[in-house]
Amino acid sequence: MNLRPEHIGCPEFRRLLRADRRGFLRAGFLGFAGLSMSNLLRFEAQAKAAGGKTSRDKSVIILWMRGGPSQHETWDPKPDAPQDYRGAFGAMSTSVPGIQICDLLPMSAKIQHKYSIIRSLHHTDAGHSAGDQIMFTGYPPGQNVEQNFYPSCGSIVAKELGHVNPKLPAYVVIPRNVPGTGPAYLGARYAAFETQADPAKSGPFSIPNFSPVEGVSLDRLDERRKLLGSFDQIRRDVDASGIMGAMDSFQQKAWDIVSGPEARAAFDLDAEPAGIRERYGFMPEYVAPTPDRCGVPAWSQRMLLARRLVEAGVRLVTVDLRWWDTHVKGYETMRDGFLPRWDRAYTALIEDLDQRGMLENTMVIAWGEFGRTPRVNSTGGRDHYPNVFSAAVAGGGIKGGRVIGASDKQGAFPAENPKTAQDVLATMYRHLGIDPTKTYDDHQGRPVAILPHGTPVDELFA
Repeated sequence: MNLRPEHIGCPEFRRLLRADRRGFLRAGFLGFAGLSMSNLLRFEAQAKAAGGKTSRDKSVIILWMRGGPSQHETWDPKPDAPQDYRGAFGAMSTSVPGIQICDLLPMSAKIQHKYSIIRSLHHTDAGHSAGDQIMFTGYPPGQNVEQNFYPSCGSIVAKELGHVNPKLPAYVVIPRNVPGTGPAYLGARYAAFETQADPAKSGPFSIPNFSPVEGVSLDRLDERRKLLGSFDQIRRDVDASGIMGAMDSFQQKAWDIVSGPEARAAFDLDAEPAGIRERYGFMPEYVAPTPDRCGVPAWSQRMLLARRLVEAGVRLVTVDLRWWDTHVKGYETMRDGFLPRWDRAYTALIEDLDQRGMLENTMVIAWGEFGRTPRVNSTGGRDHYPNVFSAAVAGGGIKGGRVIGASDKQGAFPAENPKTAQDVLATMYRHLGIDPTKTYDDHQGRPVAILPHGTPVDELFA
């Protein structure tokens, strides 16, 4: 196969690569991630030669609460609504007079002055994957809701701003892509670097995206504690083999990224003091979903990895924090699993960024694809509901202790100052210095703006 840049982004090429990975290794490539990385670097160099630009060292963490967190059980409780609407939990005061949130978020209540809430978000699509597309791209989905028709905000950021640290990718998803996070017509050079390995899981830890050239195996990376030593030995093996000399400069730079000290340091969670890991929630137990109950999440350490990656120089990190799809026994699921873990990990992240002096330059957006129905269903849960939902936002110059917009008395529709996903994305782009009216040509050669509409939420900064 004569590989050309346009092949890399097509679905057929990706399927072929997954099906015959060893063949590509024998052909002298770095493996899927290395292949993408080396071509990414080559194409970025071409783009820079054509007039690419850089920006200040600003970054974004998207805490993707996939499934749709209930506004009633998080940031918009309705303590005065009828029982079928307000639910089983109460509301508690926060560090900011006049603001109340769910009473199962006591740690979040104590730091309300460090983050703000948007309570009037809305759109019109109640499908998970369709909602994903809207929230990550600002556009409604194409015919295939699982695959991007428009580029994700992460791909836009990677194209517009490139690397803060050339030893790390510009755009990372932990652990894997979700619908909406792809590059669409921008091409695979602006796709996310998926960690694939999940820092939330116990047991063996390896990073499939750190696959080296032929003849060097990462199989010995059986345990998290051996990661650094294994990378050091692999690099010695490669240097001794002479393979590095046969690789072009972009492949060598890709190898440097996945085996160099910056990448090793960024992904080495064991370098974190035990107290910090415990603060986020160290290796929480995961309980798989059952027919009558949603699974209990185990994603706290993913948030810690996001902080490490941003600190090391990644521009945008999306953290998959699924699965807030609480149709059945939603109270039990939220009380016993989601809310305590969220409360601990979210506040740890915000305080950690703040204490490290990173919060001013790092915008943190916590939201899902929609909210939940205002009325509780017959099974004690809430169903998909895009008509109104909430988000928590912090950092990047955002003032804490604000509440933007309001839902009605039942939490069913925006009552004041309605906001859209596009407004939040416009806020993020302004933080990063990206013009959302800029256009790119799609696959048909038609110019398409980064966002179809949207106005930054200025109230967050007042």
